[in-house]
Parts: sequence; structure tokens; C-alpha cells
Amino acid sequence: MRKGTMMIRTHPQFEAVRIAVLYLAACLGGSAGVLAAEEPPALNPFGPVRQDRQDAEPGYVELSDGRVYVGSVYMTRDKRLKIWDANLQRQREIPLRAIRQIECKVEKEWMEREWRFKELALDEKMYTGRKYPARLYVHTVTLRSDGRTITGPLAEIIYVRPYADPSAGLDASKLEPQRFLLHKRDKGPPGTDLKSLVYVKLVKLGKDAYEEGLAKAAKRAKTKPGPAEPRAARKAPPVEERDADEPAADK
Repeated sequence: MRKGTMMIRTHPQFEAVRIAVLYLAACLGGSAGVLAAEEPPALNPFGPVRQDRQDAEPGYVELSDGRVYVGSVYMTRDKRLKIWDANLQRQREIPLRAIRQIECKVEKEWMEREWRFKELALDEKMYTGRKYPARLYVHTVTLRSDGRTITGPLAEIIYVRPYADPSAGLDASKLEPQRFLLHKRDKGPPGTDLKSLVYVKLVKLGKDAYEEGLAKAAKRAKTKPGPAEPRAARKAPPVEERDADEPAADK
């Protein structure tokens, strides 16, 4: 009787524990469902890559040898062009959308001798008999708002993605952007001359610049036929509208 009485007395305790465990499991299950619903969907690494850039500007890049690349011009995302302002004696940071053009001029150029260290004598050099081209550049940035100019050295990377012409059967997502370096100083490999050291001569931005670039590219194609370049669309894509009071550049 005592043993049976003990089983009857302890039975409600086991039942209470069982109910508490079931209640806790239900709460945890419900919380997990809420968390799962709040999580963003998983990204597909094999899905299509978004190619458009909201910070790009229509325009063109012209090289010192006459080649012209027309299309969507942009820099690394969220990056501003940095140039040393000699007048203010400080570095300026300017967004690409605030720039009308970037013009490069040769400040100095020469043929440099190639030297190498002698074997087993790190403190003595010997002339190899070869030379390589070297240059110093200075850039002038013209602002779009009021035409002000800033002249000084800069070192940046500019990209140009050609606009695809649907009538030519081109897919814009398959056109790789061209990469261009704006140098403060540059040099070529030994054995080459100054003419072979090609540099970015001009970068112009805006719808008018885009049309100008198309005209330059067409003229060059007639005078100097070469490898087929991606055919650009005649009409430049619309430029994103921006607030009038948006700051144009670091002042």
C-alpha cells in the first residue's frame, strides 16, 4: 500500500514535468520559426551578377596614341578622386559625378639608364647598356558645376564599360570593362621608347562628352582601321537625377 501510495503521489509530479518540457519545446519551436522568417533569403553564388552601376557617368577616355573608349565611366564603388591642390596645399577629394573632365599633360620625360647590382657586390651597380622611358605627369580636373580647375598630381583607376548596341546583337553583361591608370609617374620596359609609353590623355564626362567620344572613335576608325572594338549604342543611357543642393565636391 505504501509503495502504491507513493506512485500515486509522485505521478502528478512526473506529469507536471512532462507538460513543462512540452511547453518549453513548443516555445523554442515557435521562436525558431520567427527567426527563420526574419532571415534574408540565401544568396545564389551561381546566379546572375548585377552589372549596372548607379554611380557611373557617360563619357569617354582618350589615350595618347589616339585610341578612344566610349561608354559608362566609373571608379571603384564609393571612391572619390584624390588630387593634390597646389594652391590650397592640401588634398582634395572629388566625386566623379562632380567632374567635367580630367586632362593629363607631360611634365617631364626622359630615357633612363637601366642599372643592376653586380654579383656578390650589393653596393656596386653596373649599367646594362639598355634604357627605358620614364615620365612625370600633371593632371587638371575641371569641375562640372562652375568650371573651376584643380591642377596637381594624382594616381587613380578609371573603368570604362562600353554600352551595347542591341541592333548589333551584343549583350551588355558580357562586355568587360576597360581599366585605365592615371599616373603621377610611369615607366616602360627596357628597350622601349617614349612613344610606346601610352598614357591616359583625357577623360570627359557627360552626355555631350559621350557624343563627342562617339564622333572621335568613328573618325579614328576611318583613318586607322584596327581590331574591331565593341560597338557602342548611339544614345547614352539616362543620367540619374540628383538634388540641386547636393555637394559637388570637397571644398
